[in-house]
Amino acid sequence: IGLKRLARFAAKVPGVANAKIGTVLKAIYEEYGEMGISRSTFKRMILKASEIGIFTVFETARKNGSQSSNLYVFNRFPMNELPDGDQLSHQYKTIIPSETNIKKNNKREEKAAEEQSSKILELKPVAENAPADHLFVSDRVPSDFVNLVKYFFPAAKSIEEFWRMSVVAAYRNNYEKDSDLLLSLSLDSFKKLVRKLKSKVEVKNPIAYFTGILNKKFQERYFEELYEMEAC
Repeated sequence: IGLKRLARFAAKVPGVANAKIGTVLKAIYEEYGEMGISRSTFKRMILKASEIGIFTVFETARKNGSQSSNLYVFNRFPMNELPDGDQLSHQYKTIIPSETNIKKNNKREEKAAEEQSSKILELKPVAENAPADHLFVSDRVPSDFVNLVKYFFPAAKSIEEFWRMSVVAAYRNNYEKDSDLLLSLSLDSFKKLVRKLKSKVEVKNPIAYFTGILNKKFQERYFEELYEMEAC
């Protein structure tokens, strides 16, 4: 922007501009508004342009010896010479592939496509007949728990993660040895999670929500046992 605007000030005397930096910046802001440039940016442009030879900067002084605005003389660049006529008139022969080569290439492409299609057809029945993912759940997860969770989270890793959090919750509440209670509360907690998922309320983290329900059920169980002990 700064270089283009400075070049416009070189219209009165072609190739020579002696406008003040403030005058150039004012003209830039009048045209571009807030998209203008700062004084330091304009000075960096002058330094860079003079280094690469776009123009030459001459310092001028007033009669009293004080510094005046700089003089910018744009340098001329010689036009590149055109090559000789014999170099331009050289023609290159276009090589047209023969019809035989085209047919060979087409046959190769068709054969490759047929082989790829046959591979896809061979793999497709295998994918369709592949066993469900929940069948690969670890044996440590009870089958009753798998049969419930698989309808909503069929991935084996998801089922195992739900059960892992059940075991963690039981351990934190000192019920890890009561396997029957662990399974019963886990099933009840997951059913409550499903009811929540079917409602209009969004559940961002189902596993965390499930764990919260399970911890609450373990705590309720703990207080029930305390109440029974006090009653006795």
